[in-house]
Amino acid sequence: MKQKIDIGVVCLARKTFDFNAAYDIYQNIKKDLRKIKNVNFHFIDDLVIEVEDAKKAALYLNSKNIDALVVISGTFHLGHLILELTKVIDKPVMLWGLNELPYNGGKIRLNSVCGVNLNASNLYKSGKDDYYTIISDTIDEDFLDAVRIKTALSKAHIGVVGYRAHGFFNLDIDELNTYKKLGILVDHYELSEIYNTQIDEKDVLNRIVQIKNLFDVSSLNDIQIQKVAELCEKIKAFVNKNSITALAVRCWPEFAADFGISPCAAMSILQSEDYILSCEGDLEGAISMLSHRAIGAEYPFLADLSQVDLKEDYALLWHCGVAPCNLWDGKCVRSLDTYFAGGKGVTADFVMKDGELSILRFDSARGKYRLFLQRAKGIPMEKLLKGTYVKVRFEDNINDVLNKVIYNGIAHHVSVVYGDFIRPFEIYAKIMGFEVIK
Repeated sequence: MKQKIDIGVVCLARKTFDFNAAYDIYQNIKKDLRKIKNVNFHFIDDLVIEVEDAKKAALYLNSKNIDALVVISGTFHLGHLILELTKVIDKPVMLWGLNELPYNGGKIRLNSVCGVNLNASNLYKSGKDDYYTIISDTIDEDFLDAVRIKTALSKAHIGVVGYRAHGFFNLDIDELNTYKKLGILVDHYELSEIYNTQIDEKDVLNRIVQIKNLFDVSSLNDIQIQKVAELCEKIKAFVNKNSITALAVRCWPEFAADFGISPCAAMSILQSEDYILSCEGDLEGAISMLSHRAIGAEYPFLADLSQVDLKEDYALLWHCGVAPCNLWDGKCVRSLDTYFAGGKGVTADFVMKDGELSILRFDSARGKYRLFLQRAKGIPMEKLLKGTYVKVRFEDNINDVLNKVIYNGIAHHVSVVYGDFIRPFEIYAKIMGFEVIK
């Protein structure tokens, strides 16, 4: 389900233009907006025409703790109005221009686009860059999704248990910069807190049944199956108890030695139940996954750009066995295996389904945030490897994609989802002032 947001809406006008027509258009817009799910709209019902109208509207909408402001130029209007609104409301703004009505007696009736131009110029020259413009009869819901991303991150409780994986310096973050840029404060926990989480034995027994139904477990012994079941319940209980929105887990090197298995299989199962869990302590991976979910993408998973074939123009998005188990292709044998960590790996092994894919990485470097975005298509393949993986062909040639990753220093994990979820991130990056690499 998409992130719920609160949006303020005003319609500006001037009586030297056809403000009555603008008012009628505004009433129809309000009816349409109320149909959009998971958005609570706060309308200023009357047209905002005078400076005092704008001041009152700003105070009212600010009291509603809105996440963004939609400013419709019903007609051309005073330049004061947008500045009075944004003086009080420090939120992203969508400047909405209406298509011009048929001329009436040789006179332009709305001049709405010129109003958008006026507002954009005033905002830009006053130093406010987090605005976005449209000229349309209907709202751009991708803007609303961009606001959902911003809101979801600012409200998230993100944790890391342990630390990043050994030697993965490129997964480190500057926590205060992350707080400044995204509004996220990270909470740190010890691995022992998961190990020692109390669980109900009945829940473990139910998990054992579930695991045997989901996977071929012929290569595991009963103790390993028991451990996977226990870890599912321990992680679930830990996340729920601490109200964690997304959790980054240091899954190696000590996890398997201390607990008896690695967490991959348990994470695969829990991610299929809509928990956001990133491996190897990757906080920005967790942020990327959470952002995907905020705009309605289901079951995001982390993957490495693991193998490339420059001649045949494809790549393998692979990881050691942690992707949501419900993304299985339905054809190969979905199994659990112990191929690493001295037989204590216990990873999920399956080929993922084919289809349209969207790829995202929130990535910080040199004090700045960048968004790496790509479209790809999953291609059917045989089960040839351990772990979870999908063979893909990108929109761009694989050599170009690889160069973008390497020469921009993008970290080696990306969040992947099925479907087209690119444009909201482009708009989000615009209003946040982040670079887009695509």
